[in-house]
Amino acid sequence: MILSIKNKTLAAITLLSVISVSVFADDNQLTAQEKADGWQLLFDGTDMSQWRSFKQPTVNEKWQIEDGAITLTAGGGGDLISKKTYKNFELTLDWKIAEAGNSGILILADEKGKYIYSHAPEIQILDNERHPDNKLDTHLSGSLYDLIASPIASHKKAGQWNSTKIRLENSALTVWQNDVQTAKVTIGSDEWNSLIAKSKFASWPDFAAAKEGHLGLQDHGDKVWFKNIKIKELN
Repeated sequence: MILSIKNKTLAAITLLSVISVSVFADDNQLTAQEKADGWQLLFDGTDMSQWRSFKQPTVNEKWQIEDGAITLTAGGGGDLISKKTYKNFELTLDWKIAEAGNSGILILADEKGKYIYSHAPEIQILDNERHPDNKLDTHLSGSLYDLIASPIASHKKAGQWNSTKIRLENSALTVWQNDVQTAKVTIGSDEWNSLIAKSKFASWPDFAAAKEGHLGLQDHGDKVWFKNIKIKELN
């Protein structure tokens, strides 16, 4: 009887292990379900072959891989840009920022302007407590930068891992940070135009005008880490 109970316990543990492997992926890996659903990795934990530096053919050496994360080790590395462009997609990734740090995730980026953010909307990454750009709520982490403020419930302290999800479909943009929705707006709509008119982008020509563009990871001079970068193209 005791042996039977032990065998059942071992069988249950084995079953749970199998379920865990199939449902929860290790860092920078896809689960079987994610693969079936059409997700793709943009970083596998070992190389940055799907990225390059803004307006450059390769990745600047100040971007390194540390502990399975794309890491800006020092300022001056320049912004990273995806080699491929995307139109309709769902993007997920994890990030953490150093104390007093600033960075960002950009979408619909091109290389026509002087900077990666010349035409690209940005989802802010920030140490909300220490960085001096914390005076405006639309500049806090998870915000659609200078346009829509993220809820306090989505914030974590610097040094902790955060999750971001961005969905763009037919110009309808929705952003989540740490499973909390932080922005929802349709690019080009009356609501969008009103937000732009009240922002720093009011006088920026061609801002968010593109229907398709690169993804970007910002070098704002501070150490930042990115991992589990996954994308699913829609339509």
